[in-house]
Parts: sequence; C-alpha cells; structure tokens
Amino acid sequence: MSPIRMGSATVRTVSAAELGTRTAELEAALGSGAGELDPAAVDRARRVVTKAAERSGLAGDHTVVALAGATGSGKSSLFNALVGAEVATIGARRPTTSRPSAAVWGDADASELLDWLGVTTRHVVDESRPDGADARQRRGQVAGSLDGLVLLDLPDFDSRVVEHRHEAERVLELVDVFVWVTDPQKYADARLHDEFVSLMSRHDAMTLAVLNQSDRLGREALASVRTDLTKLLVADGVAGAAVLTTSTVTGDGVPDLQQRLANAVAGHAASRQRLKSDVVGAAERLRSGVSETEPDVRALERTGLDAALGRAAGVPIVLDAVERDHRREAFAHTGWLFGRWTTGFAADPLRRLRLDRTGGRPSIPVDIDAAEVRAVLGRSSIPTPTASTVSAVELATRTFVRDASTGLPVRWSHAVEDAVDEGDGSLGDALDRAVAGTSLRARRPAWWFVVNVLQWLLGVLAVVGLLWYAVLWVGGLLAFARPETPTLGIVPVPLVLLVGGVGLGILLGVLSRAWARVGARRRRTLIARRLDESVAGVTDAHVLAPVDEVLARHRATREHLAAAAR
Repeated sequence: MSPIRMGSATVRTVSAAELGTRTAELEAALGSGAGELDPAAVDRARRVVTKAAERSGLAGDHTVVALAGATGSGKSSLFNALVGAEVATIGARRPTTSRPSAAVWGDADASELLDWLGVTTRHVVDESRPDGADARQRRGQVAGSLDGLVLLDLPDFDSRVVEHRHEAERVLELVDVFVWVTDPQKYADARLHDEFVSLMSRHDAMTLAVLNQSDRLGREALASVRTDLTKLLVADGVAGAAVLTTSTVTGDGVPDLQQRLANAVAGHAASRQRLKSDVVGAAERLRSGVSETEPDVRALERTGLDAALGRAAGVPIVLDAVERDHRREAFAHTGWLFGRWTTGFAADPLRRLRLDRTGGRPSIPVDIDAAEVRAVLGRSSIPTPTASTVSAVELATRTFVRDASTGLPVRWSHAVEDAVDEGDGSLGDALDRAVAGTSLRARRPAWWFVVNVLQWLLGVLAVVGLLWYAVLWVGGLLAFARPETPTLGIVPVPLVLLVGGVGLGILLGVLSRAWARVGARRRRTLIARRLDESVAGVTDAHVLAPVDEVLARHRATREHLAAAAR
C-alpha cells in the first residue's frame, strides 16, 4: 500500500486488520484495568473504541477533511474555492458558519457517513456540470482524483457562541484530516494556540496548516510569517507541522492544497490512519497508569504472614493440646496399670477445644447460604485472638501487600490493598475451619503395645502375690495348717511377686512417661506441618489469590496497551 503524504511527513497506510487488532487490544485493556486507570483517559479510550467500531462499520470508503479556523480567516471562501461553487455563506456578519457544511466528491453515497458526523448541510460536487468549469480548470493542475473526499466547513473555533465552538470540537474528534486555516493577522493569537491548536494536536488527526490571505503580504513578509507559524505549531506539539500559503483572491496555493487533499484521498486509508492514531494515543495515555512490570506474588516472602495467621488461628494452642493429648494417651496405654484409672478425671484437651482428631466435619449442602456455613460446620472453642495477635496479622498483611504492590501506580496499589481488606470475618472463619478440618491423628507407637503387655503382666504378677498373701492370711485366721511358702533365697515368692510387680510397673511407667514426652514433641512437629499447610491454604485463598488476581489484571492491561500502542 502506498503512503499518504499530507505535509513534510510521510504516513504509512494502515490495514483494516491492523486497526481491528489494535482496537481489540485497547478494548481488552479497558476490560481488565479500567477501574484502576485514569477515569478521563478511560472515557476517551472508550469513545475511541466506539468510534472505531462505528466508523469501520459505515458503508463507503470516504476521506473526511475538516476546514476550521478563526473568525475572518477566509475559511469559508477557501471552502468555496476548493468546491468550485458558492456553497458556504460569506459575509461581514460574524460568526457566519453556525453548523458544519459538507461537500462530497464522487458518486459513492456518503449519507450514512454524514449522518454519523451529524452534518445536515450537504453539497455534491459534480465537475461535469457547467458551473464546475472553474473547478475543472484548477483540477487540471492536480495529479490524482478527489473522488471519495468529504470536505467539511466547520464553525469558527473562536466564535462568541459557545455552541458553535462545541460543535467544531465535536466534529473535529471524528474527522480524518484536519486543515487549520488562519490569516496573517491572527496566526500567532495566544488564545487560538492554547485553546485550539494544542487541542488539535491531541486529537491525533493528520494536520495541515494553511496561511490564507497571503495576498495581503509581500514575498519576504510572507516567508517570515510562514516560518514563524511553523515554529509555533511545533511548539504546540503538532508533529511534522506543514504550512501552506493560499489566497482565494489570486488563487495562489489553492492547487497545492487540492494536491495535498488528493494525496490523502488516493490512499483510501486516511480514516484508518486517524483511527489508528486515536487508538495509539488513547493507549499511550492509559500506559501512564500501569508500570513496566509487576511483582510475582509467588516469589514474595510470606513466612511472616503465614506465622501471624497461624497464631491468629490458635495453632500454638492446638499444638499444646496435641502434645498434652499424646502424653495423656501414652499414660493410658503405658502407665502403671493400677494408676491408669486417674485418666478418667483428666479432661480431653482436644475435646475441650471442640476439635476432632480425624479432622472430619459435617458435609455441606450444595445450596446452603454462605451465612449458614458457620452453623453447619460449627466453630472450635479456640480462644479469640488477642489484640496483639490481631495487630501482628494486620502488620504482616500490610507488609505483604506493600511488597506485592511495589512499583505499581497508586490506583493499582489501592486495588491490591482492597483485594485483601475484607473485614467481614471470613478470614477468621476460614482459619477456624482450616484448623478444625485438619487431622490431628497420628499412628500409635509400637512400643506402647509392648509396654502395655508388660504392664499387664506385671500387674497380674502383683495381683497373684497379693492374693497369695490373702490366702495365707485367711488360712491363719481359720487356723488351717499353714503350708510352706516357697522362697527365692530368703525372700518369699509372694513378696517377690507383689513387690516386683508393683515396683517394676511403677518404674516402667516412669520411664514410659519420659519417653512419651519425646513422642509428644514428635507428634507436635508432625501436626504442626499439617496445620501450617492448612493455614497456608487459607493464605493462598484469602490473600495471595486476590492479590495475584489484581497483579494478573495489571499484567494483562499492560500487555494489551503495549500491543495497542506498538
């Protein structure tokens, strides 16, 4: 495809596929990050997306060129000179132009386009008619055709009527090529440059400046004014500023302007170039609202956060209970046989916390309301976190959020904070359910069985020795003949059985209790790992996942904007 030449700069044509891709990327960026981007830039970007969709859907392949300028610049006279007929009203009364007028070249119907532009005053240029002789004469000096050109005469940009200025700004946002017409008297007017030319540069249309009424200046003065105007345009931000000099009195420069318009029409792509410029401009403005990169939430330090949430969930309390429960169970299986009955008076430390050793909880109906989850699952009796514990959680969360939002713009940082700032108690409930749903069971040590058998054996021996003495005592009371009691050395066997059974049982129980403390610490370590995993799951679901979702949206927004603006 051939390039478009409007001024000193050459603009490459844009394919419909490229425009569609860029527009889709901009729309996707708005979908993922509109809430965290500048509202004014977002509104403009949405208008650009809407405009691109509407303009691309219009029938025909026209190029819309707008003539605009200050009062008295000869804009309407230049419009008539280009058309070759007295279409625009010219007179001393100002402002003359209150509504935009359109002149259409070629046979293609531009009604749908003009309806979209909101232009009701229309004129079809037919150079085959007798009154088109003047136009044909000038057209003979122009290489190329103007067919497909829609030329607009806009209201004066400095009109005293506010509605006229607003109408000019509205149409300006929709046109493909913008031609600013000024004159030697007002070309350097500060108000026009500040309120109009700078606005023109932000609209991203291909622009051309025309210094009209050049017949009022001499050759040297005209060259000086043209150079001065070019510098002013560059200072206003008009890239590749080009200035033509024209005179509707002498006809100087009009064919050159027609040639520039023919160049724009020849490519049949000025509209796509304008829309591309709009899309790129909107994307560039939005890119100031995203960073070049974002933190990886999975790579952030989370030890402090997990530890703080673990304390808030009562993990240390549960582990203490687990350790006591292990010692209690160990005594019930390995303690002195005649002292085990005392375990019935000791409260079950896990039951006091309403914790199930298996971690099993009631099944939840599919259609249950979220507010009833707590009633179905029940809550444990783990004490409520202290104020210092709550403060530690808040501090750890803020630290993690700060790390996760490092380098992000303010709006995105706030989004990261809001993602974890629930404040509805759901985090506490999730922690409680995680602890209550964790299995606290551990396999019984094999030595418990061995020691239990030994304790029963020693207990039986002690009972046999005791019964033996009881039989001897009863026999003595009844004056029965007392049989000879066997001895081990000088110690009677019943005494050996009684004292040995009791003494060894107690000693074995003491040794077992000491070893049970070691086992309790091991069980505590095992259950601590399980609880840490459960708490980490809550951290993932209630902190990392929401933060990662925001960062993923930032990444998607950044990538979409980069693709739209590349």
